[in-house]
Amino acid sequence: MAKPRNATGDWLTDRLARAAIAALLLLPYERRLAAAAFVASRLLAPLLGWRRRIRANLALVLPDLPAAEVGRIVQRVPAHFGRNLVETFSGAEFVARTRMAPVAGPGLATAEAARDAGTPILFVSAHIGNYEAARVAMLARGFRVGVLYRPMSNPRFNVPYAAALACLGGETFARGRRGLGDMLRFLREGGALGIMIDQHSSRGAPLAFFGRTAHTALSAAEMALKFGAPVIPIYALRAPDGTGFTVTLEAPVAGATAAAITQALNDSLEAKVRAHMDQWLWIHRRWRAPAPQRARAAARIGP
Repeated sequence: MAKPRNATGDWLTDRLARAAIAALLLLPYERRLAAAAFVASRLLAPLLGWRRRIRANLALVLPDLPAAEVGRIVQRVPAHFGRNLVETFSGAEFVARTRMAPVAGPGLATAEAARDAGTPILFVSAHIGNYEAARVAMLARGFRVGVLYRPMSNPRFNVPYAAALACLGGETFARGRRGLGDMLRFLREGGALGIMIDQHSSRGAPLAFFGRTAHTALSAAEMALKFGAPVIPIYALRAPDGTGFTVTLEAPVAGATAAAITQALNDSLEAKVRAHMDQWLWIHRRWRAPAPQRARAAARIGP
């Protein structure tokens, strides 16, 4: 039986989140991002247990990572999350600053050919850099982009969150029966669907990610095989200045089965994460490790 929601807690969290975002939006753009990074890294991360979760994930899959690098990632990942969140709520300002981000990579020509032919495309990304920046940049280049998103667990706060996503352009599809139907219709009509595959999926296939089993949804690959759409990994990585992005489309991923395609996508993402360790959301419970592995990881990171 599902645990009943705490309506009072949802209301309070929603009010606090809305107030904090409203206050941040009063600041000039660069200062807004810096303030959001500070709040997420110094206040939210210790309060919500993010630091310990990041350390546990790193201890599980990269046990030999130097302590100094672990400390850097623990500080910078929440800061990166804070920037991403306030960028999403910045709407037109974010779009204006991001729409002409550089776009390149071996998958770009394939994507443009599919766009011009009116055939569907699967843009597959992850919680690295700012995936919304990739959407904005591709919309600016004439792609008809729709994105599949997971609604916030707090139904009250999900209302402004969904509205903020819609303001960035394109079409949005919430996970669920209605969103799935709209999304499939969008693909049939030749749209370019953006989807992320780096969260744990209880019904997913047990594939490899950083040398560990990570249950990964096969839905992106299954849709690609059904509609004959190219599967193109796409990443919008944050520039050193903290506000700009570079969008890269990797070569289309091919495979005979959905599992083979998805494993190739995991491999692509792993290479990107290893190159940009502080831009991936290590906060997720990605591996859902068995109890013995969790115990060993906890012993490595200490109290």
